[in-house]
Amino acid sequence: MPQHHPLTRMPALRTIFALIFREMSTSYGKSPGGFIWTVLEPVGGIALLTIIFSLGVRVPPMGSSFALFYASGLLPFIMFLDISRKIAQSLSFSKQLLFYPGVTFVDAIIARFVLACMIQALVFVIVLTGIIYYDDIELIVNLPRIMLAFLMAAGLALGVGCMNCFLMRRFPVWANIWGIITRPLFLLSCIFMSFDSIPMPYRDYVWFNPLIHIVGTSRSGFYSTYRAEYVEPLYVITIAAVLFAAGLALLTKWHRDLAQR
Repeated sequence: MPQHHPLTRMPALRTIFALIFREMSTSYGKSPGGFIWTVLEPVGGIALLTIIFSLGVRVPPMGSSFALFYASGLLPFIMFLDISRKIAQSLSFSKQLLFYPGVTFVDAIIARFVLACMIQALVFVIVLTGIIYYDDIELIVNLPRIMLAFLMAAGLALGVGCMNCFLMRRFPVWANIWGIITRPLFLLSCIFMSFDSIPMPYRDYVWFNPLIHIVGTSRSGFYSTYRAEYVEPLYVITIAAVLFAAGLALLTKWHRDLAQR
């Protein structure tokens, strides 16, 4: 049976849907609690941050709700980490299926990307709706800004995930190095502070972290007076596009060798 090159045909929707349903069954259908734990993870983090900082600070850096301030930064951060991690594991997760002629590594990446985005969008809506109703917050929500933050987080996760998919399969030690690199990101992404509160010259250094721009865009969607003038979406999009193109090119050349490892 002829083998299809992964980039010489449009991805087969039927194959992608089959991969999505397979992952929904294996990831959320067999573990106790399934999808509930995906929602509880950010809720627990937001609750912990809210309790810790509300004990030492009277008012949050923006607005009147500690939970909303932390959620508007933590949720896009978790979204980036979760989507990029799942894409990086695409080859190992669908390893056995990649030897079938109708399944390519591009199908596996698209299926994981689409499902992870759907799950994170659902978590985003559930958690923020719960916070807004629980704290009885009156907001002027800027939906285009929130959508832009979501697209930036998803795009950056796709680029980083594709590059890591190659690097982690080709050089297994990269998974440990990446874990060390990303550990301080929680502190350096302005999740529990505003970008403007960082003293100079450190603010100029932190600006190069693309997650700063995603968190800032997200917060400007929930706080109408927050302008986030430092945000540069083109900077995030450029990094995402370069990493995605490079990762896809490397995977196209090496995917069969990597799938056999």
